Amino acid sequence: MVGRDKSGTLCRILKIDRLDPSELTVLEDSTTYPEIECYDLLRRIHEGNRSTGGLKFVTACYGIIGFVKFLGPHYMLLITKRRKIGAICGHTIYAISKTQMITIGNSPVQSNMAYSKNEKRYKKLLCSVDLTKDFFFSYSYNVMHSLQRNLCKNETGLLNYETMFVWNEFLTRGIRNNLKNTLWTVALVYGFFKQVELSVSGRDVKLTLIARRSRHYAGTRYLKRGVNEKGRVANDVETEQIVFEDVPEGCPTQISSVVQNRGSIPLFWSQETSRLNLKPDIILSKKDPTYEATKLHFENLARRYGNPIIILNLIKRCEKKPRETILRSEFANAIRYINKSLTKENRLRFLHWDINRHSRKATNVLELLGRVADYALNLTGIFYCQVTPNCRPEGLLDLTCVL
Repeated sequence: MVGRDKSGTLCRILKIDRLDPSELTVLEDSTTYPEIECYDLLRRIHEGNRSTGGLKFVTACYGIIGFVKFLGPHYMLLITKRRKIGAICGHTIYAISKTQMITIGNSPVQSNMAYSKNEKRYKKLLCSVDLTKDFFFSYSYNVMHSLQRNLCKNETGLLNYETMFVWNEFLTRGIRNNLKNTLWTVALVYGFFKQVELSVSGRDVKLTLIARRSRHYAGTRYLKRGVNEKGRVANDVETEQIVFEDVPEGCPTQISSVVQNRGSIPLFWSQETSRLNLKPDIILSKKDPTYEATKLHFENLARRYGNPIIILNLIKRCEKKPRETILRSEFANAIRYINKSLTKENRLRFLHWDINRHSRKATNVLELLGRVADYALNLTGIFYCQVTPNCRPEGLLDLTCVL
């Protein structure tokens, strides 16, 4: 694999062993080649291997998503088309338009029909994940972190992949362990990214909304509920709003960021799916009487965001047949229990607000929620600073795969 820098004048070489189907062996040539020398090297490799077919161009690509192995050889997942969806402080954010899976193994593998069918089935399952929807990445901006964390902490690329919002962490683990860098791979975040231009009081601003969904304890509705033993909640999503002035490139700009988090109620509970029952019963487990998993969850939030933590609980207060109210009561008990062991300034702020009841009334729900947001922001504050965009090189963007 040949990687070029943004200008297309310097190249690096990546070598992937195709003879051993059981192990992933990836080596990086430490030399940076001028373009002419790189093509001369490829020509000599081609000539030296002409008897076995030489080098064959496979595809141009924009980064490695990762490697995967089922029952046979390893497969390499590549981004072959991308599209720009926004920019933050001069750093471009991309979405995936097209991907390609390439077989790495070269040695014949003897297998029976059942083995072959299983291999095809696993490949089909992986290919059913549509990476062109709701996945985004950047070569130079850590889109898996909030703006505040990016500007206040200097973290390495290897650590960035291990965060809860990088969905191809496992797929890239092999190549990252081999190379000890992330130059050839891209970290994919799953969620939502939207950037729009607005004019407010005669000033042009850009509004960016980012939702990052956690890869921990993720799953579809009803199949994943509540919390697990590690304190991870189902469908944990971090939402960030970034606002900055739309100024000429390279000029200082004022920028602000607000982050909030949502997730399943951090108790052990579940629901059984049924096509006949649109509102399946809520089953509350009693296996954690001291709320250790709930406590772990809020300790994790405190490490990620700091204190105070404001909890907004929107579920119903009254029901003819108790369902959500079961969770409401138990959640309140859990917060009271946990707060007993916390200092006054670090206690969890718990707000009950039955959104269903207010929606039925002739009330302005958004106005009332606005008051809650005002209360929360007065406690936590917002991140605000003035920055000069960092126009550093974006790394090896243009990749070519040859076999």
